[in-house]
Amino acid sequence: MRIETNNGRMTPRERVLCALERGIPDRVPVNYITNPTVHGRLAEHLGFVKTEMEGVLRALGVDFRGVYAAYSGSPLFEAPPGRQVDPVYGCIMRWVPNKDGGYYDFCDFPLKDAAPEMVEAFPAPSPDDFDYDTAADEIKAFAAENFAVWIGGAGHADIINATGRVMGMEDTLVNLQVEDEATLAYIDRRISMELSVLERLLDRSAADITFVWMGEDLGTQISPMISLDLYRRVFRPRHQRYIDLAKAYGKPVMVHTCGSSSWAYDDFVEMGVSAVDTLQPEAVNMSPAYLKGRFGDRLAFHGCISTAGPLAYGTAEDITKNVRETLEIMMPGGGYMLSPTHAIQDNTPVENIIAMYRAAREYGGY
Repeated sequence: MRIETNNGRMTPRERVLCALERGIPDRVPVNYITNPTVHGRLAEHLGFVKTEMEGVLRALGVDFRGVYAAYSGSPLFEAPPGRQVDPVYGCIMRWVPNKDGGYYDFCDFPLKDAAPEMVEAFPAPSPDDFDYDTAADEIKAFAAENFAVWIGGAGHADIINATGRVMGMEDTLVNLQVEDEATLAYIDRRISMELSVLERLLDRSAADITFVWMGEDLGTQISPMISLDLYRRVFRPRHQRYIDLAKAYGKPVMVHTCGSSSWAYDDFVEMGVSAVDTLQPEAVNMSPAYLKGRFGDRLAFHGCISTAGPLAYGTAEDITKNVRETLEIMMPGGGYMLSPTHAIQDNTPVENIIAMYRAAREYGGY
């Protein structure tokens, strides 16, 4: 089964670049982000094994491909019994089952209530210890098929979440507000590592990379998570380093921001951001109409199809209507890329996922 058989007048790379530049492509580009459990059900429904990804992306007509350089160094962190540990960031996770599947959630927080010397000693990997050869091969292969290839990701540059996963959110937010020296030094070690990894990928594969993706969750559902003053004092200079690196190689930047985060978008424009991602329509000042009217002449958009709305809780007809109405708002003038707001969750019916991508094809052409 394939949702699209005609690839259109543009290649996926051309289509995404056009949208990132707020132009009008042949059709709205589409992306796919999902939890493993529901992905397995979708893959089997489409005739693949549960772990198949590339076949599913092609069946859905997805324009984007992401590539990471995997960590290949010696273990820096030890997982407690019954836990997993991230080999790059040291965050500890446990499996949390639910009636539809399950997911790994963060726990234990090794730097919670930690003394400054413990924070100062918490390691960040060396940029030498990543597999750039495999990543470069993957980038080259995807680029040869004219996919839009991104590096980085929604968690790259993320100060609040990445720190909160090892320190806990309360300590993280307090330490950021008071500009705790040890905490900021740890954050800067992590940022320097990420930037070095990105730079090495850009050095090797710039011609084949379409854009750089970064992220910072800045809002709750109803309000900002931090003040604009704190953003400008602590976050903006660090985020600017990622944007400047991408711009040095001529690459657009897309920023992932969860929750009510449009309060920071004027700063993003000043910093050189091309597109914003996630765009949870149920959060304050994040509706498609508000975003398009307020920022549509300065930013491109990626997201808007809520994983907590009709996609999960409605019918196939409901999500078709939701996609059509979103496209009617976001398509005029170009600059829109359709995507779920987050990873599609385990409670989402497979039929709704398929309806979402069919509706994108039916209503997303210019």
